[in-house]
Amino acid sequence: MTDLRIALYQPDIPGNTGTILRLAACLGLGVDIIEPAGFDISDRNLKRAGMDYLSAVSLTRHVNWQKFDEWRRTSRRRLVLATTKSPEPYTRFSYRPDDILLFGRESAGVPEHVHEAVEGRILIPMVEGQRSINLAMSAAMIAGEAMRQTAWQP
Repeated sequence: MTDLRIALYQPDIPGNTGTILRLAACLGLGVDIIEPAGFDISDRNLKRAGMDYLSAVSLTRHVNWQKFDEWRRTSRRRLVLATTKSPEPYTRFSYRPDDILLFGRESAGVPEHVHEAVEGRILIPMVEGQRSINLAMSAAMIAGEAMRQTAWQP
């Protein structure tokens, strides 16, 4: 059994957030949204991307980074950041079943104080010259590897 969670730091694009919520609902993963988001959380694009799966996801909204960080430290959960500033490929990282996989804003990633707060940093290696993989695709790739390593079962 996993208690793996996906955390989104101030997400910008409702369609990505909706897709991640749908992924989490289907796989039984929790999602944390660290506000403020760049859109109204009731946005129709989020609802369209999440379809009727939104009611099935374990979603927690945190009013800001400080409240989220207090919660996760109290919960004694390790925070693993997906970032282009890491030398460690996500496939070589050793995940734990209660990790929180953190993804930054589509437009700007996360600020330095968030980088300093995490216990792990991972990278999806890409072909040189490419800027980034879609956030929802990145979340699916990394969550899949974490689930594989922690022997996730539905």
